[in-house]
Amino acid sequence: MRFCSDTRVWPTNNISDRDLRPQKTQQKVSGRLTSEDVTRHRLDLRTYVATARKHGMNVMAVLRDAMAGTPWTPPTAAPP
Repeated sequence: MRFCSDTRVWPTNNISDRDLRPQKTQQKVSGRLTSEDVTRHRLDLRTYVATARKHGMNVMAVLRDAMAGTPWTPPTAAPP
């Protein structure tokens, strides 16, 4: 219910789910991504990139920093 008082919080998780749907649909239809580990890693990476993009970060810089061992993390939400 935090979205009622904090407009930065989305009222649903549809925005988060929307980033993952194409990958999960491809997995179901083609059967290419049969390994759970590979699918999990791919979706983790896609989520990381989508979150960075939504925070206005340069995706290539974020990925480079993550591979260098200093991953970007989103800012913590201010307490209500």
